[in-house]
Amino acid sequence: RAATGTLVLFDSSHTAKGADHLDTMKSFFGVFLCCLSVLLADISATYNDPTQILAQSYAQRRNYGSPPNARPPQRTLNPAATDSQCRSRPLDLVFIIDSSRSVRPGEFEKVKIFLSDMVDTLDIGADATRVAVVNYASTVKIEFFLKDHLKKVNMKQAISLIEPLAAGTMTGMAIKKAMDEAFTEQSGARPKSKNISKVAIIVTDGRPQDQVDEVSAAARASGIEIYAVGVDRADIGSLKLMASNPLEDHVFYVETYGVIEKLTSKFRETLCGFVDPCAMGNDCEHICVSSGSSYHCKCRKGYILNEDQKTCSLKRKSL
Repeated sequence: RAATGTLVLFDSSHTAKGADHLDTMKSFFGVFLCCLSVLLADISATYNDPTQILAQSYAQRRNYGSPPNARPPQRTLNPAATDSQCRSRPLDLVFIIDSSRSVRPGEFEKVKIFLSDMVDTLDIGADATRVAVVNYASTVKIEFFLKDHLKKVNMKQAISLIEPLAAGTMTGMAIKKAMDEAFTEQSGARPKSKNISKVAIIVTDGRPQDQVDEVSAAARASGIEIYAVGVDRADIGSLKLMASNPLEDHVFYVETYGVIEKLTSKFRETLCGFVDPCAMGNDCEHICVSSGSSYHCKCRKGYILNEDQKTCSLKRKSL
């Protein structure tokens, strides 16, 4: 028989190409793993500290909405402190609300919801924030005084019962009545010696039918800080005449009453004047004591504070 042979042909050029391809893949995976490790390290550095979170206020969203790719300034907040430790500073707060004919019944109900939502964000009480409501159209009516309701539930019930007055828009008259009658000690305002801020928030959707510049200036000169909120057809020029400076912090505008509740977060941010520094994170081993905008550390009974003013050591008993 003739011998049967098998001829195997091997192309060495393919072997060289395969090796080159393998080297390329190794190089790619090496670069990929290097980039991945850098990315993971960056993420770890950002989120390793649980006390930090990026936050963006309503005011920043309002001011930086354009252009679409613009990013607002960022700030760090302790998530635990944004709600439970954030307390409004004590205020004598008077809402001055427009219920003229241009404000439809359904829209006025939204104003009352806004007032109730605002009350929910505040610390209400005799030693905290006191609230009054001045309702106006052609006439002015003080719905309740600063001294009348010192509990949220009672105050919100009183707000729910407010009825629109209809007719004209006498905003200047309403500001004067608030200054002369609502912000007095007899009506529940705290004396100047208490150093309690006096704040008026005006909500209107029209142009005043009387003069507002002089009476607003007099109110501001008496120590009342004025915020002016315009809705829909409100005259921006009049809002600026009424409001305190800086105007960018005291004049607001919303297109409809349907979105006025969005201002609640802005006012909460503005009126929230105290954040417990201990709650913002501290290095105290035992006890953190807040003092204004800072804090200091104390030790439990039987311990003494070390030189680092943070840690504690067991007090040695004298022989």
